[in-house]
Amino acid sequence: MAQVAVAKRKYTYEDYLKTPEDKRYELIEGELLMTPSPITLHQRISGKLEFELRKFVIEHNLAEVFDAPYDVYLDDENVVQPDILFISKERFDIIGEKNVQGAPDLVVEIISENTIYRDMVQKRRLYEKFGVKEYWIVIPKEGLVEIYTLKDNLFQHYKAFHKDTVLESPYLKNIKIHLQVIFS
Repeated sequence: MAQVAVAKRKYTYEDYLKTPEDKRYELIEGELLMTPSPITLHQRISGKLEFELRKFVIEHNLAEVFDAPYDVYLDDENVVQPDILFISKERFDIIGEKNVQGAPDLVVEIISENTIYRDMVQKRRLYEKFGVKEYWIVIPKEGLVEIYTLKDNLFQHYKAFHKDTVLESPYLKNIKIHLQVIFS
Protein backbone atom coordinates (compact mmCIF):
# COMPACT_ATOMS: atom_id res chain seq x y z
CA MET A 1 0.00 0.00 0.00
CA ALA A 2 1.36 3.42 -0.93
CA GLN A 3 2.01 5.93 1.85
CA VAL A 4 0.29 9.25 1.61
CA ALA A 5 2.21 12.35 2.61
CA VAL A 6 0.17 14.73 4.70
CA ALA A 7 1.13 18.38 4.45
CA LYS A 8 1.56 20.09 7.78
CA ARG A 9 -0.69 23.11 8.15
CA LYS A 10 1.00 26.50 8.45
CA TYR A 11 -0.64 28.71 11.05
CA THR A 12 -0.69 32.50 10.93
CA TYR A 13 -1.07 35.35 13.36
CA GLU A 14 -4.82 35.30 12.65
CA ASP A 15 -4.96 31.66 13.85
CA TYR A 16 -2.79 32.54 16.85
CA LEU A 17 -5.29 35.20 17.93
CA LYS A 18 -7.99 32.51 18.12
CA THR A 19 -6.13 30.35 20.66
CA PRO A 20 -7.70 29.96 24.12
CA GLU A 21 -6.75 32.74 26.52
CA ASP A 22 -6.25 30.36 29.44
CA LYS A 23 -3.24 28.72 27.74
CA ARG A 24 0.03 30.15 26.42
CA TYR A 25 0.97 29.60 22.80
CA GLU A 26 3.79 30.65 20.53
CA LEU A 27 3.88 30.63 16.75
CA ILE A 28 7.23 29.57 15.31
CA GLU A 29 7.70 29.28 11.55
CA GLY A 30 3.94 28.73 11.18
CA GLU A 31 3.80 25.99 13.83
CA LEU A 32 1.45 26.65 16.73
CA LEU A 33 3.09 25.48 19.97
CA MET A 34 1.53 25.37 23.43
CA THR A 35 3.84 26.57 26.18
CA PRO A 36 3.47 24.82 29.54
CA SER A 37 3.38 26.86 32.71
CA PRO A 38 6.87 27.41 34.15
CA ILE A 39 7.99 25.62 37.30
CA THR A 40 8.81 27.37 40.58
CA LEU A 41 12.60 27.55 40.04
CA HIS A 42 12.04 29.14 36.63
CA GLN A 43 9.73 31.76 38.15
CA ARG A 44 12.16 32.58 40.97
CA ILE A 45 15.05 33.08 38.57
CA SER A 46 12.89 35.08 36.16
CA GLY A 47 11.66 37.39 38.92
CA LYS A 48 15.14 38.04 40.31
CA LEU A 49 16.69 38.62 36.89
CA GLU A 50 13.88 40.92 35.83
CA PHE A 51 14.27 42.89 39.08
CA GLU A 52 17.98 43.41 38.40
CA LEU A 53 17.36 44.45 34.79
CA ARG A 54 14.55 46.86 35.79
CA LYS A 55 16.73 48.40 38.50
CA PHE A 56 19.54 48.96 36.01
CA VAL A 57 17.19 50.39 33.37
CA ILE A 58 15.55 52.79 35.84
CA GLU A 59 18.90 53.98 37.26
CA HIS A 60 20.20 54.72 33.76
CA ASN A 61 16.91 55.81 32.13
CA LEU A 62 17.55 53.39 29.26
CA ALA A 63 14.58 51.37 28.21
CA GLU A 64 11.57 49.35 29.12
CA VAL A 65 11.60 45.76 30.37
CA PHE A 66 8.69 43.35 29.91
CA ASP A 67 8.10 39.76 30.97
CA ALA A 68 6.02 36.81 29.81
CA PRO A 69 3.33 36.42 28.88
CA TYR A 70 3.67 39.27 26.40
CA ASP A 71 3.49 38.79 22.64
CA VAL A 72 6.36 39.75 20.38
CA TYR A 73 5.07 39.82 16.80
CA LEU A 74 7.96 39.22 14.43
CA ASP A 75 5.92 38.44 11.32
CA ASP A 76 2.70 36.66 10.36
CA GLU A 77 4.17 33.21 11.13
CA ASN A 78 6.30 34.09 14.18
CA VAL A 79 4.89 35.32 17.49
CA VAL A 80 6.83 34.50 20.65
CA GLN A 81 6.61 35.23 24.36
CA PRO A 82 10.17 35.62 25.70
CA ASP A 83 10.62 35.23 29.44
CA ILE A 84 12.12 38.75 29.64
CA LEU A 85 12.64 41.36 26.95
CA PHE A 86 14.31 44.74 26.79
CA ILE A 87 13.45 47.54 24.36
CA SER A 88 15.66 50.63 24.20
CA LYS A 89 14.18 54.13 24.36
CA GLU A 90 15.21 54.72 20.75
CA ARG A 91 12.92 51.87 19.68
CA PHE A 92 9.81 52.53 21.79
CA ASP A 93 7.84 52.86 18.54
CA ILE A 94 7.70 49.03 18.31
CA ILE A 95 5.74 48.87 21.59
CA GLY A 96 2.08 48.64 20.68
CA GLU A 97 -1.08 48.66 22.72
CA LYS A 98 -1.39 44.86 22.64
CA ASN A 99 2.11 43.62 21.85
CA VAL A 100 5.58 44.38 20.57
CA GLN A 101 5.81 44.74 16.79
CA GLY A 102 9.38 43.75 15.97
CA ALA A 103 12.50 42.34 17.54
CA PRO A 104 13.41 43.49 21.06
CA ASP A 105 16.98 44.68 21.62
CA LEU A 106 17.68 42.01 24.23
CA VAL A 107 15.84 38.77 24.98
CA VAL A 108 16.21 36.41 27.96
CA GLU A 109 14.94 32.84 27.81
CA ILE A 110 15.05 30.59 30.86
CA ILE A 111 15.38 26.95 29.89
CA SER A 112 12.75 24.55 31.17
CA GLU A 113 12.59 20.79 30.60
CA ASN A 114 9.95 21.23 27.90
CA THR A 115 11.54 24.21 26.15
CA ILE A 116 15.18 23.23 25.63
CA TYR A 117 14.96 22.72 21.86
CA ARG A 118 12.59 25.63 21.37
CA ASP A 119 14.73 28.11 23.31
CA MET A 120 18.19 26.94 22.27
CA VAL A 121 17.50 26.19 18.62
CA GLN A 122 14.17 27.47 17.24
CA LYS A 123 13.97 30.77 19.09
CA ARG A 124 17.66 31.40 18.80
CA ARG A 125 17.33 31.15 15.00
CA LEU A 126 14.33 33.47 15.06
CA TYR A 127 15.99 36.07 17.25
CA GLU A 128 19.04 35.98 15.03
CA LYS A 129 16.95 36.23 11.84
CA PHE A 130 14.92 39.20 13.11
CA GLY A 131 17.87 41.10 14.56
CA VAL A 132 17.78 40.78 18.35
CA LYS A 133 21.06 42.39 19.42
CA GLU A 134 21.72 40.20 22.45
CA TYR A 135 20.29 36.86 23.60
CA TRP A 136 20.68 35.45 27.10
CA ILE A 137 19.98 31.76 27.67
CA VAL A 138 19.60 30.92 31.36
CA ILE A 139 20.16 27.29 32.35
CA PRO A 140 18.82 26.96 35.92
CA LYS A 141 20.03 23.43 36.69
CA GLU A 142 23.60 24.40 35.79
CA GLY A 143 23.46 27.87 37.33
CA LEU A 144 24.61 29.27 33.99
CA VAL A 145 23.84 32.22 31.72
CA GLU A 146 25.07 32.04 28.11
CA ILE A 147 25.21 35.37 26.25
CA TYR A 148 25.10 35.63 22.47
CA THR A 149 25.57 38.88 20.56
CA LEU A 150 24.55 39.65 17.01
CA LYS A 151 27.44 40.33 14.65
CA ASP A 152 27.03 40.41 10.86
CA ASN A 153 23.48 39.03 11.27
CA LEU A 154 24.70 35.95 13.15
CA PHE A 155 24.81 35.21 16.88
CA GLN A 156 28.32 34.90 18.26
CA HIS A 157 28.91 33.31 21.64
CA TYR A 158 30.09 36.12 23.89
CA LYS A 159 30.60 34.40 27.22
CA ALA A 160 29.17 31.91 29.71
CA PHE A 161 28.65 33.17 33.24
CA HIS A 162 28.52 30.66 36.12
CA LYS A 163 26.44 31.21 39.26
CA ASP A 164 29.50 32.29 41.25
CA THR A 165 30.42 35.09 38.82
CA VAL A 166 29.21 38.57 37.92
CA LEU A 167 27.36 38.85 34.62
CA GLU A 168 28.44 41.70 32.35
CA SER A 169 26.81 42.44 29.03
CA PRO A 170 28.43 43.89 25.92
CA TYR A 171 25.09 45.46 24.94
CA LEU A 172 24.08 46.80 28.38
CA LYS A 173 27.28 48.62 29.22
CA ASN A 174 28.08 48.84 32.94
CA ILE A 175 25.49 46.30 34.07
CA LYS A 176 26.76 43.94 36.74
CA ILE A 177 24.51 41.17 38.00
CA HIS A 178 25.78 38.94 40.80
CA LEU A 179 24.49 35.58 39.65
CA GLN A 180 24.78 34.06 43.09
CA VAL A 181 21.77 36.24 44.01
CA ILE A 182 19.85 35.10 40.92
CA PHE A 183 20.46 31.37 41.44
CA SER A 184 20.08 31.28 45.25
